[in-house]
Amino acid sequence: MARLISLVEDGHPALPEVMAALAQHTGGAHIIGLTGSPGVGKSTTTAALIAAYRAQDKRVAVLAVDPSSPFSGGALLGDRIRMEHHGTDPGVFIRSVASRGHLGGLSFATPQALRVLDAAGFDVILLETVGVGQSEVEVAARADTTVVIVAPGMGDGIQAAKAGILEIGDVFVVNKADRDGADDTVRDLRHMIQLGNRERSVNWRTPVVRTVASRGDGIPDLVDSLAAHRDWLTSSGALNERRRLRAQAEIEAIALATLRRRIGDRGGLVTDALAAAVASGETDVYAAALEVVDRLTGEPGGQ
Repeated sequence: MARLISLVEDGHPALPEVMAALAQHTGGAHIIGLTGSPGVGKSTTTAALIAAYRAQDKRVAVLAVDPSSPFSGGALLGDRIRMEHHGTDPGVFIRSVASRGHLGGLSFATPQALRVLDAAGFDVILLETVGVGQSEVEVAARADTTVVIVAPGMGDGIQAAKAGILEIGDVFVVNKADRDGADDTVRDLRHMIQLGNRERSVNWRTPVVRTVASRGDGIPDLVDSLAAHRDWLTSSGALNERRRLRAQAEIEAIALATLRRRIGDRGGLVTDALAAAVASGETDVYAAALEVVDRLTGEPGGQ
């Protein structure tokens, strides 16, 4: 599995053949995304969930995404430190991947890495994002269930739950709930969730779970909420719809990446003359881009 995920990260030429072999074995895992601002306890919560699922004799995989330095390109890949006591468990697989500059809290390799883990027969896959802001919500497009983790005492109690983050959460967790302000954070979250559900006519009642992940407090309640959401996804048909949309996004991303690579391979597509024409104002960037597409596809208008 580690070698296959490395192939994914490196964009190895054998990747299409590998994915074709794995395709019929995917679809059995419950993919759970965990996101939230830095410092709320995502890795600690992930470690606690591993223990809870292993107690149920479920095989668990973890894909933890670490941010890459915009200067050196390196990444610490340190999320596994908080999960090291699970490292020798044969029923647990933990892999850290670097974001490599990809925005949205994930890595470009995440979708195919998830397929590798799914095909390997894991019951649960925990996808932990980098510490995200209010607009980095890509995890919702990659997971069956999205868990948004917040903590009291970090400035605005619901800062991590504003805008898009509020809308993507299937389950909210107020971690470090033994701190002052936890009751206010829970109350504010529930109020905002009610408003959001009313506006969007959502028939899943989003729970807010209190936890102290470092002690394991509230983790059984979180596991129950995750199971309830999986049951709702299955019974409502939402699981198939989410996976269809996920597959559609993956297809489009791979198709665009392939086109970019072909443009790069055919170095004469964007000529100096074409670039000079745009720079001098003789033509505009849209017309120039369509001309490049015409040359690539061999069809006028880029159809």
